[in-house]
Amino acid sequence: MDSFTQVALGIAIAEVCAGKKLKNKTILYGSILGTIPDLDIVVGLFLNPVDAILIHRGISHSLFLFLFLSPVLGWIISKIERDKINFFQATRMAFWCLFTHVLLDMFTSWGTQILWPLDYRFALKTIFVIDPLYTIPLIITLIVTWKTKNAVLRKKYIIRGLSISSAYLLLSCFIKVYALNQFEKALTKQKIQYSEIIVKPTAFNLILWNANVATANNYALGDYSLFDTQPILFTAYSKNKFLESQLKGNSDFEKLKKASEGWYIISKKNQSLYFNDLRFGLLNDDSKNPQFAFSYQFIASKTELKAVEVPKNKRDGKRLLQKIVTRIKGN
Repeated sequence: MDSFTQVALGIAIAEVCAGKKLKNKTILYGSILGTIPDLDIVVGLFLNPVDAILIHRGISHSLFLFLFLSPVLGWIISKIERDKINFFQATRMAFWCLFTHVLLDMFTSWGTQILWPLDYRFALKTIFVIDPLYTIPLIITLIVTWKTKNAVLRKKYIIRGLSISSAYLLLSCFIKVYALNQFEKALTKQKIQYSEIIVKPTAFNLILWNANVATANNYALGDYSLFDTQPILFTAYSKNKFLESQLKGNSDFEKLKKASEGWYIISKKNQSLYFNDLRFGLLNDDSKNPQFAFSYQFIASKTELKAVEVPKNKRDGKRLLQKIVTRIKGN
């Protein structure tokens, strides 16, 4: 999830674990602990951009690291707040702030390597990385809590806010199952044979969902709104195996292939090859000239082709939001 939401969640968890002991200092510790797993982004600034993609939500989001790091952070906090919180209480707070960060990230499309060093990302794909309906209840709860001095009431308010936001996550799972069922029915009715399908929500909502469907020679992309009254339509995009063969053995291509979990298309424009990650959708509806949300252009260096992310501008984001708002109303 976005950093703002993770900070809010970290503060809420810190309040549950140690609000009675630390009072409003949970704002400080919750913010820090809720941010620590995402410091891999800072590390990525010093790496090749493609390598930075691979390490994101890797070891920094692993249960193995948290089991080691929590006692260290707990010891530091207990020394700073020696008259307020002991080592075991501080360690428990540190662990749950770190662990809930990762649990929340697991609901997004990118997922996490929570069982690192196992090379597998757990991704439920039920919520977009920014969703105000998850974050707002936490923020309201935190504001109410900061204005309350009674420790019992503070904990009661925080638990209520966490319950509401957690219920929203649970709701996202049920809606995804329903959306998946609608896509599968449409594929069966249209006699589209497929080997794999992934379903995920579009930006900022749980009403409009996208599906990526793998067939023998193509990827079929479709969307479904809970307000739809017409059949789901799928648009086919060639896997372009010939273009892909031109990148075989390229180190950046192999890394991007791994990062995308196999959901990608290679395209060619102006004599340049592009790697398009399918998991994050399209910015337009032009099947002849599609613009994907995440694309990487292969540019020749002195030794080999290097992948460079295609920059996005504000106009792209505005166009995507307009597309979602229009489509969310139904077909």
